[in-house]
Amino acid sequence: MTHNKEVLDNGPFFHGTKAALKVGDFLEPNYQSNFQNKKSNYIYFTATLEAAKWGAELASSNNKERIYIIEPTDEFENDPNLTDKRFPGNPTRSYRSQSPLKIVAELGSWDRHTEEQINHMLTSLEELKKQGKNIIYD
Repeated sequence: MTHNKEVLDNGPFFHGTKAALKVGDFLEPNYQSNFQNKKSNYIYFTATLEAAKWGAELASSNNKERIYIIEPTDEFENDPNLTDKRFPGNPTRSYRSQSPLKIVAELGSWDRHTEEQINHMLTSLEELKKQGKNIIYD
């Protein structure tokens, strides 16, 4: 549970990735980003399965796609990379924290996006990169 004065979201919360972890493990900041070739100061998560699916499907690895159900261990904030910059009002319910996220379960299965949708998203992200607009404020 967050210690924020104002609770942003009650969850449940998800983290999509290709990292192989176990229930009880912690996802922590300062590890290699799923999306850029650098360490991230935050750990990102969402309260929507849709956003978690994209996280798992687009993560840069050849490992199995995974979606973990997580609990924040301390304060978290709206993800400024999406909130108001791309999706005013945070409809993706995307957040980030500098504190670990505890894995409480792994989602066994979900309906993936189609290969066409995934390839379209990858093409769009590559276009943003070419335009210098793929900045993550971390």
